[in-house]
Amino acid sequence: MTSTRVVAARAGQGQLAGGAFAVCAIVAAVVASTLTAQEAVPGIPMPGPLVTVGLPVVRVLLDVAAVAVVGLSLVPKLLGFDAPERTEPVLRRVRPLAVTAAWAWAVCALLTIVFQTAELNPGRVPTLGMIASYVDTVGTGQGLLFSAACALAAAGIGLMAVRFGEKVPAELRIVVALFGLLPIPVTGHAVDSVWHDPIMIMMEVHVMGAAAWTGGLIALAVFVAPRAELLAVALPRFSRMATVCLLMVGMSGLVSGLGTMALTPGVVLPDAIVTSQYGLLVVVKVTLTALLVPLAAHIRFRLLPGIRAGRATAVAGWATAEVAVMGLAYGVAVAITRASIG
Repeated sequence: MTSTRVVAARAGQGQLAGGAFAVCAIVAAVVASTLTAQEAVPGIPMPGPLVTVGLPVVRVLLDVAAVAVVGLSLVPKLLGFDAPERTEPVLRRVRPLAVTAAWAWAVCALLTIVFQTAELNPGRVPTLGMIASYVDTVGTGQGLLFSAACALAAAGIGLMAVRFGEKVPAELRIVVALFGLLPIPVTGHAVDSVWHDPIMIMMEVHVMGAAAWTGGLIALAVFVAPRAELLAVALPRFSRMATVCLLMVGMSGLVSGLGTMALTPGVVLPDAIVTSQYGLLVVVKVTLTALLVPLAAHIRFRLLPGIRAGRATAVAGWATAEVAVMGLAYGVAVAITRASIG
């Protein structure tokens, strides 16, 4: 097989990673949201199936687009700037895709506002007045609007990078993308206590760490893995970053999940962990995060030495398995934001 065919074959394997993440996230979100949906109460109108299914799907697509922007923005830093003749062909593909993903992020954030307005007004078609009222009075709407604005800013900076290349600092693109993730925890459960701010910070750390870890791995699998010489440079850098992200995601997720339950009135630990929808979903998410550890360890300790030595490895396949589990965790996370705690 010629080198061109090898690169094409590896590229096809890498693209499976992005598809696996999106599909697993959507399926997990729809299934988990359906299983934890509130039962109909006689006399109280309930949202229709379009909202019940559409809201978690759009919410997951928002996460997928945001993760894509973060991951694509990280690629220049992972590749480095020492060999532009080798990295520029990859970056010329990455930059416009980051812009497209940023536009998708903004659209999905705005659509989520529409769906959530419809959820609060079952049986009615959302009007501009209803949507404006929702954004004005509900923190979730304000957070999503701010996230959409950050996504549009990321698209604008990305267009500058498409034209001027790495003269537009990669750090700026990364910071703007991560900044747009900060309002996302507002769309989940709120804790009304003196511990509100620390728990919100833990949630934000969790969201940013997960996006950098997941987005970076998908970007490497899709764009870098087909080129062994670039992978040998980028994967060690990503591996160090992923270790930090794993610690961030694991600790912050556990603290915020247990803290939210502990500080919710009427909820008793540890019973709520196995008796509430929220607690069960937290257990599922912790289990999925634990499953990521051996997958990530295999790539770092078993495959990375061979990649550094220039040998062919099955890194794309292992990366696909890892991001598929990440997709399931993202889908469960969307269901957690809507699950009952008590």
